[in-house]
Amino acid sequence: MPSASRPKIPSAQRTPVWQRAVALLGLIAGSPILGAAAIAIKKSDPGPVLYRAARSGMDGHPFVMFKLRTMRQHTDSFGSITAGGDARIFPAGRVLRKLKLDEFPQLANVVVGQMSLVGPRPEAVDIVADHYLPWMMETLQVPPGITGPGSLHYIEQDKELPSDPSEALRVYVESLLPRKLAYELVYVRNRSTRYELELIGRTILGVLGRRVEDEPAGLRETASAQQILDEVHGRQVS
Repeated sequence: MPSASRPKIPSAQRTPVWQRAVALLGLIAGSPILGAAAIAIKKSDPGPVLYRAARSGMDGHPFVMFKLRTMRQHTDSFGSITAGGDARIFPAGRVLRKLKLDEFPQLANVVVGQMSLVGPRPEAVDIVADHYLPWMMETLQVPPGITGPGSLHYIEQDKELPSDPSEALRVYVESLLPRKLAYELVYVRNRSTRYELELIGRTILGVLGRRVEDEPAGLRETASAQQILDEVHGRQVS
């Protein structure tokens, strides 16, 4: 079982070179997919192909995370959390989100060292500033990632959120965020190349529809995440 204990993590850890190389190869190999997605976006809604999101990176430093745009222009002010039934998503955007292709441009963030292939998902700057509790800050000690245990166990988190953007934000920060970050801490406290390769493989299977969270590795992560949440609850009531 992954350990839930807290090791000392050097703040100087950065995106591994091998992950940057894999991300660069992925961008090159996937450029035809990116081109097709760009055409679909342009035909669905006028405006830019890329969405630039302000996110908190390693040590809390803000950076711009790239995504393929899946929502209509000028609607992000209604809320940074998007549910599956959100009316702001245009038809081609729903397909991109279903296949997780909207995350493809983040390979560029990995190449320049702002993100890793594996790590805690980067949250919006305002969510970190307004809603992160002290124990959650530990997830900022490593580079944020495209995938990780939190992403795997909540690969369809938008189905758990109400379609109203403001209500979706409330449900997210009160219910989903603590559970997701507990899973992310399982990775932070057990970070290794072997674990990262395992998570990449499981992510591919998850996108293809396999319920990897119910398999032995996923169940071990769930047990460790619950242990972390129990420890947090114990400190809060003591």
